[in-house]
Parts: sequence; C-alpha cells; structure tokens
Amino acid sequence: MNQPDRRQSLVWLAASALGVPSVALAQPASAAAEEAKAPSLPAVGSLLSVPRIERLDGTVYEPASSEGQILLVYWWSSTCPFCALQSPSMEALWRQQRAKGWQMLALSIDRQPAAAQAYLKAKGYTFPSAWASPEWRKTFPKPRGLPITLVRGRDGRLLQAEKGQMFDEDVMALARHG
Repeated sequence: MNQPDRRQSLVWLAASALGVPSVALAQPASAAAEEAKAPSLPAVGSLLSVPRIERLDGTVYEPASSEGQILLVYWWSSTCPFCALQSPSMEALWRQQRAKGWQMLALSIDRQPAAAQAYLKAKGYTFPSAWASPEWRKTFPKPRGLPITLVRGRDGRLLQAEKGQMFDEDVMALARHG
C-alpha cells in the first residue's frame, strides 16, 4: 500500500474510532460542487505567489514579508476531522521553525471567520491564520482536498505540496526544507 492510500485508510479508521459518522465527513452540496471545480495541487518547482490577506488577529500578511523566507501555507477548516488531527503537528512545527525565520499562513475555509477564530482560541493554536473568504479565493484558489499543505522555498518556488492529512512525523519532516 502506498503512502497516500495508507494515510487515507488510517484517517478513515481514526475518524470511525473517534465516532465521526461518515455523513459528518460529507460537505454541503454547494461546497462539494465548489470542491469539484477546485484546481489540483500546484506543481513542485512552480512559483507560488500568495496575495495580501488580513489575518484573523487583525494583522496583515504582506507578500513582501515572506520574500527570501520559507513559507508554509496550510489550508484548513474547523469542521474538518483530518485538519483536527493534523493541526497539533502544524502548531508544533510553527513553534519550532518560526525562530529560524519561517513564515506561515494558515488559511481557514470556514463559512465565517468567527468559527475559525473560536476554534483557534479553543485549541490554543498560535500559528498565523487568515479567513480565506470565497472572494479572496478567486485570487488564490484552494487546491482540491483538505487539509492542503504547501512549502515554498526562499526562491519563491514550491518545494512540497501535500493533499490530505499528514502524520505527525511527516509534518515534522517538513523542517528539512529550512
């Protein structure tokens, strides 16, 4: 069994063990239709330009602030069981790598920014997050899947792109890009 198949099998098993009914993993019809139109992951080696966005804490991500730095982009949602399993590892990676100059932009696709803010507060997450509104996503579309993890190198080119939940050790291995 290859790594993505192993991940998917274990994630569904974990969701079942947590008592998450399979219907809870489904998306509303409008979200499913939007997801079907979503682009695939960007190609490793391609330039990745993230537009300006206001973060949930009121600060602003300015693209120039991450030039020459490693940038970790993490698409998530407070209702995504796979994101719930991966986010603690993302927080640990953020705490470990920010002192080394890494930048991070976690992009919530929750229906409302208040849901994302409440979730971050309840979990104690400190990674820099923004609400990726449907309007903003027209300029920077979310790739198909969730969670989505992208690592952009100091030269602006994509070093790694992952769709779906990553195991703790896989998230921590992203540090090799620094």
